[in-house]
Amino acid sequence: MGAQLRVYKRRIRSVTATKKITKAMEMIAASRIVKAQRQVAASTPYASELNRAVTAVATGSNTKHPLTTEADAPARAAVLLLTSDRGLAGGYSSNAIKAAERLTERLRGEGKEVDTYIVGRKGVAYYGFRERKVADSWTGFTDSPTYADAKRVAGPLIEAVTTETAEGGVDELHIVFTEFVSMMTQTPVENRMLPLSLDKVEKEEGAKDEILPLFDFEPSAEDVLDALLPRYVESRIYNALLQAAASEHAARRRAMKSATDNAGDLIKSLSRLANAARQAEITQEISEIVGGASALADATAGSDK
Repeated sequence: MGAQLRVYKRRIRSVTATKKITKAMEMIAASRIVKAQRQVAASTPYASELNRAVTAVATGSNTKHPLTTEADAPARAAVLLLTSDRGLAGGYSSNAIKAAERLTERLRGEGKEVDTYIVGRKGVAYYGFRERKVADSWTGFTDSPTYADAKRVAGPLIEAVTTETAEGGVDELHIVFTEFVSMMTQTPVENRMLPLSLDKVEKEEGAKDEILPLFDFEPSAEDVLDALLPRYVESRIYNALLQAAASEHAARRRAMKSATDNAGDLIKSLSRLANAARQAEITQEISEIVGGASALADATAGSDK
């Protein structure tokens, strides 16, 4: 019994130490969510106005440009997948990877070749373990991205979009990330960044019935679109990175809260088992004392006769 009681106490100490760690990680994740939400809110007005500017240029000119023009027979597509650098976030990264896998299968079903770009060590490890080709990857900033990180990611994608397909370029650019809906809900989504769907932009902006003003473009509409292309891609990627960061922190907070609660339940269960073992040990000791006293009394009574 004594050995069993020591085992229970050792497990209780171990689980208690783990509970302290998960509780600390839960509090850290909760504090970072607020900052990430503020960054998402701050980046949204710029992205919205940039979308409106692109829409104005596209609707006000007949210029063919990779930003707004659909390819006659798209043959290649690029998919940017946003995952996390660290684990302990539940199914956050795996859900995003599954969404990217579904998108890739659909694009290949349409007869398109797919180039995969990945942000986050979890996605890189997933594709690396399965020996799948990755066009480019970036790590080290998923929990706190900056606009400089978005520019670094956007560079190769913009180059691929502006390059002819025969020379290794792509006709479409898609992004897969986890959208932050609320503290309890984060949803993996897939969006096509390029070519830009003007009807979708108008629907998102709530301006479908709004009449856009007429513009004169200097030096030309094509030059304006060339200038807007990198800004548009960078802003979309930056907003997606911020959404993904907020989702990652929320998922980690929820996972750590669940781990903390489970540790508490396990401690209660182990404490009950330890108490039962201690009680059985005490009962056995009392029984041994009573039995010894009884044997001693019997021996004494026999010697008196």
